[in-house]
Amino acid sequence: MDKALFLSTFGMIFLAELGDKTQLTAMALALRYPWKRIFAGIAAAFVVLNLAAVVVGKVLFLLLPIFWVTLVSGLLFLYFGYSTLRQACDSDSDEGQPPAAASAIRTAFVMIFMAELGDKTQLVTASQAAQHSGSMTGMSMVFLASTLALWSVSLLGIFAGKQLVKIIPLCWIHRAAGGMFLVFGIAMLWRLMAM
Repeated sequence: MDKALFLSTFGMIFLAELGDKTQLTAMALALRYPWKRIFAGIAAAFVVLNLAAVVVGKVLFLLLPIFWVTLVSGLLFLYFGYSTLRQACDSDSDEGQPPAAASAIRTAFVMIFMAELGDKTQLVTASQAAQHSGSMTGMSMVFLASTLALWSVSLLGIFAGKQLVKIIPLCWIHRAAGGMFLVFGIAMLWRLMAM
């Protein structure tokens, strides 16, 4: 049963996040920062989010109204979109100086954490954990499968982003990433107005 639970949870989360904002965000961040630093921030964010989903479950969403989570997420994406567009073609001259490790990790953590807090995959993880809350093994399997699926999708995004640089000029990729962040921010705020 544990193997089936692990595989079903992993599959659901992995497929749900393919091509989603998390993977695209990882891809865009990998173009600006070293991949190991980005992955460290992303990995930490997903551990915290999935732990919250498994342990706290629905209580988390009662404490943090989705309105405020969506508002902060939307504003963060708008800010990162603006700053990415503003510096899109400046980064070519800064290639000799990598950004501080703490800055890259912090940026990745905050963006992923805010984007995924209350997202469908966190809700699926909480739901799966609630269904198997009678067993510590079941809850552990849900946490492990969900976290590994999200890490895998993020790594795919990071390495796909690194390959894009070989085909498309970095300046244009940064512009596309900035535009993508703006679209995500506008979409989140639009969804907020519909609430």
